[in-house]
Amino acid sequence: MQISTVVPSVKNSHIQAGKIVYIDNLKVVLTILVVLHHTFITYGAPGGWYYSEKTTKVAAQILMTIFVATNQSFFMGFFFFISAYFTESSYHKKGAPGFIVDRFKRLGIPLVFYSFILSPVLSYLVYRFGQGHNITYAQYLGGFHHWIDFGVLWFVAALLLFNVLYVIVMLLFKNVKALPIGQMPCITTIVFFTLTLALGTYLMRCIFPVGWVLQPVGFQLGHFVQYIALFVLGIMARRGEWLNKVDYKTGKVFTMMALLMLLIGFPAIYYLKIITNSPIETFSGNGCWQSLMYACWEQFTGIFIIVGMVGIAEQKWSGQSVLIGKMSRAAFGVYIFHPLILISVSMLFRAWSVDPAVKLLLVAPLAVTGSFLLAHLLLKIPGVKAVI
Repeated sequence: MQISTVVPSVKNSHIQAGKIVYIDNLKVVLTILVVLHHTFITYGAPGGWYYSEKTTKVAAQILMTIFVATNQSFFMGFFFFISAYFTESSYHKKGAPGFIVDRFKRLGIPLVFYSFILSPVLSYLVYRFGQGHNITYAQYLGGFHHWIDFGVLWFVAALLLFNVLYVIVMLLFKNVKALPIGQMPCITTIVFFTLTLALGTYLMRCIFPVGWVLQPVGFQLGHFVQYIALFVLGIMARRGEWLNKVDYKTGKVFTMMALLMLLIGFPAIYYLKIITNSPIETFSGNGCWQSLMYACWEQFTGIFIIVGMVGIAEQKWSGQSVLIGKMSRAAFGVYIFHPLILISVSMLFRAWSVDPAVKLLLVAPLAVTGSFLLAHLLLKIPGVKAVI
């Protein structure tokens, strides 16, 4: 999540205080989407979360589903891509031992903290205030057994694993770092890559359908074909300096294609679901043709959004205000602590007798704002800043 490494070849207008500014700005957007994603799941969208109040309004359910499905198509894969882009420069700067020590400090410490400190607190909040069990925290811990629980930090666990595997490959295969990387892929190549990604995702979901979770680390392996591919692609992009070569025209083309996937592709899938009377599980995997269709929609939508965002932001968002700069610095803290804020705010609104879709309109901005404020304050604590 730290993306402050300078890439020398990036245009000077895009570098500010040791950062690639437009990528730093996009990181803020992705972090906000993470908070909103879990807020939407809380109040009606499909997915697992600590606490939920599902709306019964069909229109609201459809809109929430479109939002989380679109997010899922790209935002975590984009995080892996960005993280990988800055992995190699950090590795060469610190060497293998220093790099591993740094990764275990910046990624391992948050994992331990979340699992042993934050996770029990989150579970207790829901048990005490969401389910109405009137017991103390000490009493709750007496029966608590889920001490290895990475929660939302499954991403951090996966990133740590990918980093360790990267170091192993670099040490065992000396010629890997000398492999030539070509020019920025053309539109045809990107489309072919996305099709391959979709087929790989479909095959993976024949074994591990969406919703299947590898415990206790929390990996949904049905999404990992994209995550692995984009992590590798991030390393290739760094070597080929691709982030300096995605032009504005390409960004607009892919943005338009992404809009077509959203405005035409998703309604088409929903229409087929209705006329074939297919249960939602058929889109999750197990070799169903609906799963292949959904995997194609998901991967094409996600990759198109990523390329579109990079191309447009590289030209149009190369500056950064003081506020966005502070939000960027707090982004990793937001990722770690936003469940605490979201669950707490949800508990405050729990007794309000309105439809959950209405609660969403208030809880979402409060959760985003509160998460960034908390992370900003935590960065002032000595020692915390060195980790997050």
